[in-house]
Amino acid sequence: MNVTHSLSLQQARNLHLAAQGMLRTPSHCARFQDLIDCVSRMSLLQIDTINVVARSPYLVLFSRLGHYPSSWLEQALKQGELFEYWAHEACFIPRADYKLLRHRMLSPEKLGWKYNATWMSEHQQEITDLLEHIRLNGPVRAADFASGDNHKPGWWAWKPHKRHLENLFSAGELMVAERRNFQRVYDLRSRVMPEWQDELHSIDETEAISLMLLNSARSLGIFRAAWLPDYYRLKRVALKPFLTQMQANGDIVAVNVAGLGEMWLHRDSLSLLDSPLSASHSALLSPFDPVVWDRKRVLELFDFDYRIECYTPEAKRKYGYFVLPFLHRGQIKARLDARMVRKSNQLVIKNLWLEDNTRLTPSFIQDFQRAITRFAAWQDAEQVIIEQAPKALLSAWSSSWSVNSKGA
Repeated sequence: MNVTHSLSLQQARNLHLAAQGMLRTPSHCARFQDLIDCVSRMSLLQIDTINVVARSPYLVLFSRLGHYPSSWLEQALKQGELFEYWAHEACFIPRADYKLLRHRMLSPEKLGWKYNATWMSEHQQEITDLLEHIRLNGPVRAADFASGDNHKPGWWAWKPHKRHLENLFSAGELMVAERRNFQRVYDLRSRVMPEWQDELHSIDETEAISLMLLNSARSLGIFRAAWLPDYYRLKRVALKPFLTQMQANGDIVAVNVAGLGEMWLHRDSLSLLDSPLSASHSALLSPFDPVVWDRKRVLELFDFDYRIECYTPEAKRKYGYFVLPFLHRGQIKARLDARMVRKSNQLVIKNLWLEDNTRLTPSFIQDFQRAITRFAAWQDAEQVIIEQAPKALLSAWSSSWSVNSKGA
């Protein structure tokens, strides 16, 4: 493996956070181009509709950019800077990477539940009519179509046209042209991506997988080989020849990390070893942030045992419905169960748990307060209410926010 550098565990964490744009607090007010650059740095921005605090893609961007207009994400999609497709899960993806996912669209039957070939065959005429309707009348939402007489309520009980649209999306026939109130607006691929021609621009699956792995390596910064496939949900990947070739190309170098052993470092992160690398950023993390979406990776790298429990029955939850990790200066030191009560413009922190060995130093308390205050202001909260937290933190909390506490 030819190890070139020996690193401490904290150095490894800092290199990963630097690759993710999470090492230091932004030095300037966010600009629209910063959002585009941020998604490109991550390669993928996962989409999730849960809106207990803020929808995940907006929160992931805020954690890196600070205060920015949420409308910028929709603007980037509508302008064609980003597109939507299945990657880690449903994601916003830089337009330049469309070629990496096109092979999935051409073989949608490999996507599992995301594409139903039987449904497409059984409803062929309806789907043909739907495509013609879009061609003649323009983009549509699922909400534009009435439910059938036999429609059953329920999360997965989609009405027929919703199923048609989602299957056509998975097959690449339709693309998301924009979002309105976070609802997908579908249009023909030929109108959203008019320059694309399969015969001119497509690459084969083998090349696409190599490029996805290379994107993953760059976005992770430092990694174990086993961490790479999860980023784009790749299966049956021949990692050894890929790593051998990337090392020969100089794209990655081998390093040794205290406590973790041999790992790989992407070449874009190599220059960061020339000077001391310190972490100064503190932020709330979405459960679907790339830093924590691979639960095994975050356990290995940050010693943070984490799962999202919104899909777990309440009686079986250890922490809460929507628990957010708190990143503090290169370590994940706490987690909190929070929600935005929008009718009263309140950010409610139902409970806060500190990780083992986290000390409530003045620096930690100050950084925590600053991070929560900034987040609350971005969400237009007029009040922060902390219901349960360590007493030392509650007693130090600024009087500038009203605090309703049951200190633990």
